[in-house]
Amino acid sequence: MATRESRQAKRTSTALSRRQFLGTSLAAAGAVALGAPAILRGANLNDKLNIAIIGAGGRGAANTHDVASENIVALCDVSEANVDAAAQKFPKARKFTDFRRLFDQANEFDAVVVSTCEHTHAFATLAALKLNKHVYCEKPLTHNVWEARVIREAAAKTKVATQMGIQIHALDNYRRVVELIEAKAIGAVREAHVWVSRAWGWQPTEEEARRHKDIVTLNERPATAEPIPAGLHWDLWLGPAPDRPFHNVYVPGPKWYRWWAFGNGTMSDLGSHWNDLPFWALRLNAPLTISAKGPPPHPELAPASMQATYEYGSRGDLPPVSLTWYQGVNKPDLWSEGRIPKWDSGVLFVGDKGMLLSDYTKHVLLPEKEFEGFVRPEPTIPKSIGHHAEWIRACKTGEPTTCNFDYSGWLTEANHLGNVAYRVGKKLEWDPAGLRCPNAPEADQFLRREYRPGWSLA
Repeated sequence: MATRESRQAKRTSTALSRRQFLGTSLAAAGAVALGAPAILRGANLNDKLNIAIIGAGGRGAANTHDVASENIVALCDVSEANVDAAAQKFPKARKFTDFRRLFDQANEFDAVVVSTCEHTHAFATLAALKLNKHVYCEKPLTHNVWEARVIREAAAKTKVATQMGIQIHALDNYRRVVELIEAKAIGAVREAHVWVSRAWGWQPTEEEARRHKDIVTLNERPATAEPIPAGLHWDLWLGPAPDRPFHNVYVPGPKWYRWWAFGNGTMSDLGSHWNDLPFWALRLNAPLTISAKGPPPHPELAPASMQATYEYGSRGDLPPVSLTWYQGVNKPDLWSEGRIPKWDSGVLFVGDKGMLLSDYTKHVLLPEKEFEGFVRPEPTIPKSIGHHAEWIRACKTGEPTTCNFDYSGWLTEANHLGNVAYRVGKKLEWDPAGLRCPNAPEADQFLRREYRPGWSLA
C-alpha cells in the first residue's frame, strides 16, 4: 500500500519550480498565442486592452489605478457612490451595479479586474473565464475550497491570462529568497513558519479596536436591521451569501472580513501574501494533513488569533516539510523564546544548515555570524515589470504570469483548509483528487456551501 508521502510525491513529482515554470512557459508562449482567443492582440504592446472593472471602491480603486494605462470601458459596483467616483476619472466608461448585466455586454471588453468582496470573487471570475476574458482577481481568489478548485480548473481550459492580486510577489525580496532556498543556502528545508500580527476576527485586539474605531465590535450577528445607505444595492452586495438584513457591522471593508458568510478572517486575506513565499520557494500545492488550534470556533466569526500546521510530502528532490501559520497573538516558539529577531510578521525557513528569516522587503540568514562572508547566488529570477503590468503584458502577448490561477488556486485551497481544520477541531487528512477529508466528513460543510436562489457556479 502506498504511503502518504509516496502519494504526495506522485501528485507533485511533475511540479516545476517557479524558475523552471517561467522558462518552460516562455518557451511555449508562441504556441499558446497561436491557439489563443481573438481578443489577444499579438505582441504589439502599444495596443490597448478594453478593461471592465468589477468592484470600483477600496481595493478596486487601487487596482483600477494600476491598469489605467489601458482603456477602462466599464465600471461596476454595488455602491452607486463608488461607481460615480470612478466615473469621474473614466467618464466614457459604461456604469453597472450588477456584474451579471455587465457580462451581457461582453463584446465590449477584453479583460476584467475583479475586486469585489471575497464571497463574490468566484462568481465574477468564472463568468469572465467562460467568456474567454482575461482576469485579474484580488486575493483571495475565492471564498472556499470548492470554489478555488472550480476556478483553477476553469482557467486551465482557457488560453487567457490570469493573475491573483498578490502584489508582494512582484517585489525583488521574494525572488532573492526563492533563489537562496533553491540554492540550498540553508540546506534542505524541513520546517517553515509564517506569522502575521494582524487580527481581523472574533474578539479584536485593543490595537485593532484603536485603529478601526468605526468598527462595531459585535461578536454576534445583529438581531436588528438598519436602514440601507442610499445607493447601496444590498441584495447585490449579498450576492450568493445567505440572506440577512443590512447592518453597519458588515460594510464597508474591512468589516466583512470577520464574518464567515462573507470572508475568512486574517488567514484568507494575509495568507495569500505571506504563505505565497513558502509556496513558491518550496514548490507546494496540496497538503497531506492539516491541523489547527485556537479559541473555540465561533459560528459567525473568524478568529482573531489561531494557528494551522500543514504537512507536505516529498516534492521531486525536496524532502517532506511542515508549514505552520500563526496569526494575531500566536507566534512560533523560536520567536517567543527570542532565538530569532521578533519581527511583527515574517516567514522563517528552517534548514539543515541554518535558517532564513524574511518579510516582504528584507531577509536575513541566521545565525548571522555563521553566514559572514557567504557568497549569494547570482540572480536567476528576472525582475518583475510590476504585478499588474505583468498581467497586462500577458493579455497582449500570451506570456506567462507568476500568480496565474493554477498557482494561486492551490495556494487559496491550502489557506482555506487551515480555517476548515480550525472549525472542525481535528487533524484533517486531505484527499485533493476527491476534494474531501476521508477522516472527517463533517468538514464537507466548510469546503463548499449552498447559494441563495439565483446564484450558481454550475
